[in-house]
Amino acid sequence: MTISERAEKAVQLKTMGGYNCSQAVTAALADQTDLTEEQLKNLTAGFCAGMGNLEATCGALIGAGMIAGLKSEGKGTLALTRQIQEEFADRCGALRCKDLKAMTDGKPLCPCEECVRNAVLIYGEKMGLA
Repeated sequence: MTISERAEKAVQLKTMGGYNCSQAVTAALADQTDLTEEQLKNLTAGFCAGMGNLEATCGALIGAGMIAGLKSEGKGTLALTRQIQEEFADRCGALRCKDLKAMTDGKPLCPCEECVRNAVLIYGEKMGLA
């Protein structure tokens, strides 16, 4: 599965319901880990809506960072996560759910579907996936 297909899978999971942003990202990237989609879904259940209150870091970004940590086995994860975070901010315009959901001209700065898509694509780019 290409990284673009994974990104679309994450968007599908998010839009069909039953998955928050973090869960959608980690499920789409589950094959990058030794964990199952269900284990990742349970692990990331609390990372929705900016960790439950729209005030904190976007769950999609948290999910990408978690997978990066698992894939890199913790080696160089801080630098990798920083790169993912910087690119996410460039593409989405913010890092915090509250800011991403802020309405401008009747639309959020970056809808959840775009956050999820971007988190997966950026992960793929930083990890050298096609």
